[in-house]
Amino acid sequence: MKIKPYNPDFKLAFEHFCIHAGGRAVLDEVEKNIDLKDWHMEPSRMTLYRFGNTSSSSLWYELAYSEAKGRIRKGDKSMADHFWVRIQVQQCRLEGIENHQSSHGEEPMD
Repeated sequence: MKIKPYNPDFKLAFEHFCIHAGGRAVLDEVEKNIDLKDWHMEPSRMTLYRFGNTSSSSLWYELAYSEAKGRIRKGDKSMADHFWVRIQVQQCRLEGIENHQSSHGEEPMD
């Protein structure tokens, strides 16, 4: 008998996701395995497109992207995931302390 692994619905606990932009394959697998939508993955994909794999600093670029797009609201929770060699994962929970407006009509990461 094959038992399907339990995958919690992280979208119930977090509004935003900052996934380590280590490559397209990494992002595709995370998106598929935790059932994220394109909207959730946009900050990570745009960071990968604009800056490439910047290791752990990609999480801060992704958070800045979400803030610049006006997505972060007071009380919103963000999950930041970073993957290391040999299957080590670091996670942290970030919470918005104020509302952010989009940056003066400019597109982030131009």
